[in-house]
Amino acid sequence: MVHDPEHDLQTQRLADAAVEMHLLSDEGSRPAPDAYRLAFVDPEFLLRRETRGIRFQLELLKPDLAQTEAGIDNTIVVFGSARFREPAQAEAMWAEAQASGDAAAVRRAAAIRRNARYYDEARRFAQLVAAYSQSCPDAAKLYIVTGGGPGIMEAANRGAHDLGAPNVGLNILLPHEQEPNPYISPHLRFKFHYFALRKMHFMMRAKALVAFPGGFGTLDELFEVLTLVQTRKAKPVPVFLYGSDYWKRVIDFEVMVDEGVISPEDLELFTYVDTPEAAWDGIRAFYDLPTACVPDASA
Repeated sequence: MVHDPEHDLQTQRLADAAVEMHLLSDEGSRPAPDAYRLAFVDPEFLLRRETRGIRFQLELLKPDLAQTEAGIDNTIVVFGSARFREPAQAEAMWAEAQASGDAAAVRRAAAIRRNARYYDEARRFAQLVAAYSQSCPDAAKLYIVTGGGPGIMEAANRGAHDLGAPNVGLNILLPHEQEPNPYISPHLRFKFHYFALRKMHFMMRAKALVAFPGGFGTLDELFEVLTLVQTRKAKPVPVFLYGSDYWKRVIDFEVMVDEGVISPEDLELFTYVDTPEAAWDGIRAFYDLPTACVPDASA
């Protein structure tokens, strides 16, 4: 390869500009406007309302390029409540609430204790996906993706991490800072400002969606996917509602059919499941995947 001094100079200039931007934004400080500062390292300029479109593009590009470079082509997206805890932690919270004598705290702890099994089941599901992918050629590997937070998201990232599998976390900047869980692969841990771009990334590589019980955020993400598939804005992917008792109590889809707001065939867009194995078997059946991957002989 021919050495290009001009390229080296340009690279150094960009590096210097990056250092300048880092120094300017240290500890979140925003400097006074400066007309002479380079536009792409000027936080004051980049945070203007008029440059929102540029920020959209950056939030699209950064995780996309990083996942492409890491070979993340096919993902299984796991949604679910950030409030659920693993059983041991749930038991400790229950004991603490009982000791406090606070009736509201006891009710909250009882719900967390009751739903702690979902943590273990999300972890187990991710282990099944990771175990299958271990022997697959790179192009056939499946990777776990979550919203990157605690609860069910942590459990799924943890299940992949248990087997040493790369896994992705798409975190979101919230008024009350949501820290990424510790089981996400460090080079695949992303933070978003815009919900819309984050949800786009959930679908860009998705081969399936597994929605565990959750609140407004889970419902938002679930219905985003169902709407995109229903309207054919996205390719068909299997969608699994994990925990049939929960989902049938929270949403009565049959009422929506009876009232004519969705079609009977729309009920085929998702499947209820109650075990990690049923969710994984459903994904395998949808794509006609073998029981185990055959390693790539050329690798």
